[in-house]
Amino acid sequence: MEALILRVDAPMMSFGGVVVDQHGFTDRFPGQAMLTGLFANALGLSHGDSRELEGLQSRVKYAARWDVAPQPLLDYQTVDLGQDSMKEAGWTTRGKPEQRGKGEATAGTSQRFRHYWADGLMTIAVALDSDDWPSLEHLGQALRHPKRPLFLGRKSCVPARPLLDPTTPLVSGPNLLDILRSVGAWDRAGRRRVHSGQLEACWPADGTQQSGSGRPVYDLRDWRNQLMAGSRWRSEGLIAVDGQQ
Repeated sequence: MEALILRVDAPMMSFGGVVVDQHGFTDRFPGQAMLTGLFANALGLSHGDSRELEGLQSRVKYAARWDVAPQPLLDYQTVDLGQDSMKEAGWTTRGKPEQRGKGEATAGTSQRFRHYWADGLMTIAVALDSDDWPSLEHLGQALRHPKRPLFLGRKSCVPARPLLDPTTPLVSGPNLLDILRSVGAWDRAGRRRVHSGQLEACWPADGTQQSGSGRPVYDLRDWRNQLMAGSRWRSEGLIAVDGQQ
């Protein structure tokens, strides 16, 4: 198996967990749909390319590890919907004005709480099933020269460095977990990190031998209808890196 090695570093990241009321939570690790959208931006796909997006989502396989654990960050957002400026029709990306309704939810103060991870660094090993388009090589080229700006979950979460590992962008191994373990950890300066313990990680729930626990994650998207619709099992636990125990 071959995998691209991504070094994901940013002031803020958000991995779109299940939304509850006004809270937009973030999962501990990126989801299948989030990575699909990230790669689709690099490849130049649009929301209307639902067939290509569905195919890409079904092929993406990955294992991820926190090299530098992040800190939680909560962003409080509020807007007074009763302002005169908020009563005017707004233009949408479809080129048509969108008029606000007249119900109770269109007036008063709206509050939102957006959850982020701050100042962390993550390593991700990404593989693609089958020989369809795009190939792993094609995806690597797109990440080097993306056709659109890339962001990590939300548009405000811009990467602090190019995503591909500059020295070992492509690594081979028996499975994604072993590939991830073989790749050395980094610190925030991009230097090899000497770590004597174990690091938080997730990997496919495919029977790979490694202590950890499996849990369902709701990270699959119906790209045709533009909504989250689907779950899968993912393994999570602590792993040693590059032979360190």
